[in-house]
Amino acid sequence: MEKASSPAGINGSEQKIKEPSTEESQKPEQIWQLMSAAQQAEVLRRLLAICRHLASVPMARERRGLMHNGKPVLHRISGHQKISDTHQARLAYIYIRQSTREQVLRHTGSQITQYQLVERAENLGWSKDRIRVIDRDLGVSARESDGRYGFKELVAEVSLGHVGIIFGSEVSRLARNNHDWYHLLDLAAVFDTLIADYDGIYNLRLYNDRLLLGLKGTMSEAELHLLRQRMEAGRMRKIEQGEYRQTLPTGLTRLSEGRVIKDPDTQVRHVIELVLAKFEELGSCRQVLRYLREHDIRLPRRQTHGPQVGEVLWKRATHAGVYAFLTNPAYAGAFAYGRTQLDPTRRQPGRKDTGYTRRPMDEWIHLELDVYPAYLTWKQYLSNRERLRQNATRFQEQIQLGQGPVRSGEALLQGLGVCGHCGHRLQLSYKPLHRYFCNELTHELGKPMCASFHGPAVDKGVVEAFFEAI
Repeated sequence: MEKASSPAGINGSEQKIKEPSTEESQKPEQIWQLMSAAQQAEVLRRLLAICRHLASVPMARERRGLMHNGKPVLHRISGHQKISDTHQARLAYIYIRQSTREQVLRHTGSQITQYQLVERAENLGWSKDRIRVIDRDLGVSARESDGRYGFKELVAEVSLGHVGIIFGSEVSRLARNNHDWYHLLDLAAVFDTLIADYDGIYNLRLYNDRLLLGLKGTMSEAELHLLRQRMEAGRMRKIEQGEYRQTLPTGLTRLSEGRVIKDPDTQVRHVIELVLAKFEELGSCRQVLRYLREHDIRLPRRQTHGPQVGEVLWKRATHAGVYAFLTNPAYAGAFAYGRTQLDPTRRQPGRKDTGYTRRPMDEWIHLELDVYPAYLTWKQYLSNRERLRQNATRFQEQIQLGQGPVRSGEALLQGLGVCGHCGHRLQLSYKPLHRYFCNELTHELGKPMCASFHGPAVDKGVVEAFFEAI
């Protein structure tokens, strides 16, 4: 068996692919994994060239009943011939998109080129009043449909049978994932909607056209995967070489030459040191927060974006603010990458920045000590993390065990209800109907009441859930 090799021209030399075994030769996905990123990119480039060549060649269709010398006659179908009166009786849609806001602001040439598709629609027979332009997705990535309201509008119009043809500069403008792409192709086939790009016009009811667009969509998704893979590889290379610059927390400042120092503001440093010292003394975030509130000590926060970027704002102490000082390893002088990672099961539709969860230290991608000037030792940092973990464990055990025996009164959960916000026992009041409420943080920290519930409604829900469970 001959060894497969990539064509010359990758980095100026030939790169040979490792010869797969007999078992691997039966599994293309394993051969693909053996290739380097450069070889995968070359394969995709050549497949794209084949697609463009196929798109430039008029497709052939056999018309039954027309014979010449006993053989069927094959008629070429050009792009113009695919457009029927039925298509022109409906609307032409121009879909315009760029992936990021930076592209929208800086790469205006791409927008101009995409808007020129209106002229192409006119040349193919659509009048201006029959052409609709969808540009709501400028600055939105096509890797998923969440947040792409323009694409959803387009799919809805196709489903209603209003669209005769869709114009896009290339298929990656429409979708960068196979789920959205094939969904659109299926609808276009059902409602006889044409799709056009710079390479040609496609009728999804023709097998060759559907095959070609399917291949283009698959390559578009693979291209996005390779781009992300290269970016992540480059980021990891910088991290390993110590050249990656992550956003620093309040209290650390990076100089113009790249060196990191403690914040030159004495008050900022003093408050951070006070929070760490008080946690060492008091042993819980809540007690530190209570101390800061009682003495009206505000916490510093350096703005990393917005109109006040770079400025230090003094905010009222919060539990999240105290917790950040205690858990960020940068205050112990450590560089950590991968503390939060994406969990797709926790993503919320329409909110692209959701789904990121904190990971345990043994799952961090990269950790290096003694990189930044430290406010506390690494040993103290680990001790603080362990104490916070124990506090959280006790809180969970307290919730699971309940908060005392059942007492007299008509309230069903009297003595059993626990506040899910602060962990204290829910209290009761009768005025004249009973209510569950929690105001412990109001007494301790002067914060608003955690919760107040209409008692009979809560009791009814508990009873229904109980009988449903059994």
